[in-house]
Amino acid sequence: MSAWTPEEASRLDSEDELELSSRRPDGTLRPWARIWFVRYDDEVQVRSAYGPDNGWYRRALASPGGRIRVAGLERVVTFEPPDRAKDDAITAAYHAKYGRYAKGIVATVVSADAVRSTLVVRPVT
Repeated sequence: MSAWTPEEASRLDSEDELELSSRRPDGTLRPWARIWFVRYDDEVQVRSAYGPDNGWYRRALASPGGRIRVAGLERVVTFEPPDRAKDDAITAAYHAKYGRYAKGIVATVVSADAVRSTLVVRPVT
């Protein structure tokens, strides 16, 4: 397993959104999806704002990996299930990072459906 470098972590911490693209079965990248994310325990966590039926989430879950782009950084990544014991802490991280937005918007990433559709994004060496 690879980790984010300090420079990558700094770039990630400076942004509200990242772009995520999963791989098709033939290895080509799907269109980019712009989503909110948080870093918790030095991991990047993403959630589907409208739950597990959202297209980008279903494709990422079915894919062995893809790419992310954020703040001039582009990395090959894997998408993995999270440690469910961290759900509450990740929700708190979303509230802390995005609390300046309207409650209705933030609710889309902290709802029970969003929590169930969390993925860990890990860089590949």
